[in-house]
Formats: sequence, C-alpha cells, structure tokens
Amino acid sequence: MAVVNTLVERRPEQVWDVLADGHAYADWVIGTREIRAVDEGWPAVGTAIHYTVGVGPLTLRGRTTVRQIEKGHRLGLEADAGLLGSARIVIELDEWGDGTVVVLDEHPLRGPAYWLHSAVSEAVLLVRGRPMVNQLARLVERRHPS
Repeated sequence: MAVVNTLVERRPEQVWDVLADGHAYADWVIGTREIRAVDEGWPAVGTAIHYTVGVGPLTLRGRTTVRQIEKGHRLGLEADAGLLGSARIVIELDEWGDGTVVVLDEHPLRGPAYWLHSAVSEAVLLVRGRPMVNQLARLVERRHPS
C-alpha cells in the first residue's frame, strides 16, 4: 500500500473545503490535465469527478467516484482509468495542534493495475503521492491565508 502524509498548517475544515471542491482536483492531483465535469452534490457517495489525465500526447479519460465519506474527516474514492483498472484512494484528515495531518492511502483495486501490482508500481505510487499531498497543502494554504 502506498501511504504518504503531510502536515497542513490549517484547520481540518479548511482542508476539507478544498477536498469538497471537485474542480480543484486538477490543481493538486498529479497527472490531471482538466476537469471535464463534477457531478452535482460532490462529494456525496456515488457522485464523481470526470477528468482527463496524461503525459505528453498520451491522454485518458477517467472518473473518480466517492465510495465513502465522513464529512470533514475521511473521503474514500475509486479512480477508474478504464482499461487500466481502478484504484482505491482514501484521504484522511486528523487534527494536529493548529494544523491537519493529511494521510493519502492509494493502491490498485481492479484490472491490470491490480494484477500487475508490484514493488515497482508501489514505488511509483509513492513518488506520485508525496508531491500530491504537498500540492494539496500549498493549495489549502493559498485559499486560506493565515
């Protein structure tokens, strides 16, 4: 399992404010090129963000669906990349003094990404996860200046 965390120097409700903005995901989720649509009611269970991901000329249309929610504390997502399979992503927020520890837990769930999961693919998830939580922290701190 690829698990990374970071300390955000803002309150949990301020971090949640960014997570609850489906259009903001392109600003912190590595590889996301554009948000095509966000279902009304996001982040209610069953709602989704529809996006395009890619590097260079290679692009893929994806969808991330909310599977679990504990408002202000936990968001469980399933990122579906079509033929590549899907991943389980859980974002947890824990109050830490005057800030928030954000824990991102991501691993393959279905399809080829799951079947081919290895130490190498785990390392790739970790390399992607660290800058992702750091970008989330910067976005929260910009949106909510101290």
